Amino acid sequence: MVFTKRARGAARSLAESIESVRDQFQQVLGRDWPGVTEIRLGVGRAELEGLSVPRQPPPKWAAALAYPELNIVLFDALSLSGDRGPTTLRHELSHVALGQLGPSWPRWFQEGIAMYLTGERFSVSQYAAIFQGVRQNRILHFEDLSEGWPEDPSDVSIAYAQSVAFVGFLASRYGATGFRELIDGVGRGEPFETAFAKAFKTSLWLEEQDWRKELPLRYSWLPILTGGSVLWAVLSLACIGLYLQRRAALARRMREMEEQERIEAATLPPPLEPPTEPLR
Repeated sequence: MVFTKRARGAARSLAESIESVRDQFQQVLGRDWPGVTEIRLGVGRAELEGLSVPRQPPPKWAAALAYPELNIVLFDALSLSGDRGPTTLRHELSHVALGQLGPSWPRWFQEGIAMYLTGERFSVSQYAAIFQGVRQNRILHFEDLSEGWPEDPSDVSIAYAQSVAFVGFLASRYGATGFRELIDGVGRGEPFETAFAKAFKTSLWLEEQDWRKELPLRYSWLPILTGGSVLWAVLSLACIGLYLQRRAALARRMREMEEQERIEAATLPPPLEPPTEPLR
């Protein structure tokens, strides 16, 4: 572990828990990743950039960054001290794990595994995002999430949510054994979809279709209306809020367009009257 003087306390605390976190990954993935992962800790932007890999500084908005091919993870120590500290730690370590276990992974699988391992699959916000996607018929195809991410912020939320939901769907069907075979296949250099077919004895396309068929029932109003727990009450408020927010935005846009049309109509010059005499 590499750390600055100001990050000494965070480094001491992290040293006591890091191995148990790695053990949890091994239980889910069925494999431990090779080598020793180097953790770099600094406090604040200047120290973070000073500890980064040359010509690969973290984005301005990022408090952590993984370098999977180098087996290095960089953290702002302050990001590990809050409530989301454990989630941040597991998320970045998951990127290193996949990078060390295989050369190439679809973007949706990387993000889905990361969120699955951090427990974010149980998030109310994830449920609300997929609920919105199902109601508006905006669930994305995973082949479109292999290389990049959508630009629209609401589509980004759906992409993250459906990625972790699909990984959870696969985990419930095939468990650690299936993931182990998938990871071994990609580790041998097989394309992801080839390794997927060998590990799960089916294609990615067929699994996606099965998963999509379950979405209307899994993410519907029914459990919200029939459940009596506080969780479902919160979910109902979140989902209703998203739905109403979307409708309000659409109504507001329509009003703006109508108002713009009225303004343009009012400012147009009156039409020319036809001449009473023929022009000479």
